[in-house]
Amino acid sequence: MRVLSGIQPSGNLHLGNYFAMMKRMIDYQESSELFCFIVNYHALTTVTDPNLLRQKTLDAAMDFLALGLDPKKSYFWVQGDLPEVHELSWLLSIVTSMGLLERSHAYKDKTAKGIIATHGLFAYPVLMAADILLCGANKVPVGKDQIQHVEIARDIALRFNHTFGETFVIPEADIEEDIATIPGIDGQKMSKSYGNAIDIFSDEKTMRQRVMAIKTDSTPVEEPKSIQDNPLFDIYSLFLDENGQQELKERFETPGLRYGDVKKELFGVIWDYFSPYREKREQYANDKAYVVDVLKMGAEKTRKVAQEYVTKARNNVGLNYYNF
Repeated sequence: MRVLSGIQPSGNLHLGNYFAMMKRMIDYQESSELFCFIVNYHALTTVTDPNLLRQKTLDAAMDFLALGLDPKKSYFWVQGDLPEVHELSWLLSIVTSMGLLERSHAYKDKTAKGIIATHGLFAYPVLMAADILLCGANKVPVGKDQIQHVEIARDIALRFNHTFGETFVIPEADIEEDIATIPGIDGQKMSKSYGNAIDIFSDEKTMRQRVMAIKTDSTPVEEPKSIQDNPLFDIYSLFLDENGQQELKERFETPGLRYGDVKKELFGVIWDYFSPYREKREQYANDKAYVVDVLKMGAEKTRKVAQEYVTKARNNVGLNYYNF
């Protein structure tokens, strides 16, 4: 089984990125054929500073490697190092209706937030479909907000196969319901763009401030606390097993719990959890040449798979006119 997912190099790595995607991907490398990449073409829809994009691309690579991604057990590359993705994106676009793209929730949400409605933003789902179909992915781990993009990829693949013959694997979204949406410190979905994230590799002072800023209600100390829509409970639960979550629930429902005490405790849990990863990341930061080599080798390895699907697509649409 092939599992694929990517991450945009558009900001610092936060808890939402890690638990909703990165940790799951790293776990998959032990049981599946893992395809994991950094989507720097997609990032161009929001990042216009070239130096920032270069730095964030390397940052994302170092984050993955520090957190346990093994390039020997997986396919790990940067999207921009695979030119095949753009040829496939064009081939897919010829069977993609305007109506399908106009229904994209992500496009509507971003333009509503003031992001310019460029062709790149509008055609984003087609490029994402090319990413997925280029590697023959069976499963695509995503959060709830990304389900529609996988559905669009499915629709495009089915349409292409129907029009030109069997070419692509039909992918499925892989959602872990318990962690499909990670709340930020304000209770909304944790996101770089919302400014509500807890960055994994921030300094100790900054992380402590972010944790202490987690939104809580005004329930008096002497009353039990609700765990419904409670970002403090939800974030803490990410670090606990089922028994630990039950114990935390009982603590919240027992009168006398102080939110401030729980926040201090949570900070310690987060800081200790990522301590060994911080040390590894520092090592990679001091040897960026190694990181670049890993990404280049990953691109070469992935291209062998990508060329198989692009060649089949070219042949099926008739571009390889010499094959008669």
